Amino acid sequence: MPLTPTDAVTGSAYARRSGVGAFNVVQIEHAEAIVAGAERAGLPVVLQISENTVLYHGALAPIGLASLALARAAGVPVAVHLDHAQSPELVHEAVRLGFTSVMFDASELAYEQNVAATREITDHCHRADVWVEAELGEVGGKDGAHAPGVRTDPDEARAFVAATGVDALAVAVGSSHAMLTRDAVLDFALIERLRAAVGVPLVLHGSSGVGDTDLVKAVAAGMTKVNISTHLNKLFTRTVREQLASAPDVADPRKYLGPARQAVESEVARLLDVLAAR
Repeated sequence: MPLTPTDAVTGSAYARRSGVGAFNVVQIEHAEAIVAGAERAGLPVVLQISENTVLYHGALAPIGLASLALARAAGVPVAVHLDHAQSPELVHEAVRLGFTSVMFDASELAYEQNVAATREITDHCHRADVWVEAELGEVGGKDGAHAPGVRTDPDEARAFVAATGVDALAVAVGSSHAMLTRDAVLDFALIERLRAAVGVPLVLHGSSGVGDTDLVKAVAAGMTKVNISTHLNKLFTRTVREQLASAPDVADPRKYLGPARQAVESEVARLLDVLAAR
């Protein structure tokens, strides 16, 4: 199955009111586990590489090209996405490498500046047939994302999508990045209003903080692309700790990274089934 455009992965899910999982890659074991989990589930998936991960590796190309290679060899549709990029130069590099989509995050800017910067990125990406996600509202730290005023306004979202031409919109509806517990309180009525307003797929960031039941409700209310990172990182790290505790003299990293990769594979397959409501 060749590398698949993100629009093909999310577009069909949007039409079916189903969900598609988008999981973050930190190192190659994550990418391998995510693709293997998608193959086990028999469902499409999005591999995501964030700007923070690029900073960790020192460059986009090594981890990006590895993820693209895994996507091209997969037995199910796999898209490769640049997540939370604030640097236009990084977006341009992702386009050159062959990424199928980018998420450009100018949400910290004032509204008019966000629109102008995002419009410029969208024009550049669309010339290369690359799908664009943007963010409106704040999906930030736990307190900020749960503050009553920090939500995406449907009318503003409609205007933003029309002004920028983006293909998907990440919205603030009560979730938060890097949550270690799955107890975020989502505003499902707001999700329904946003879906009706914008006419493009909605993206739920901070989904690690959302339990299975509410993930299903969020998809039913109108979310399409569901981003999950911290939840898988917790599982990966816990498995590594368990392996090292049981064999403290182990020196070969494959002895503890391999089981961690397998644990993430199983959880990705399970989560994809949850999001597909199967």
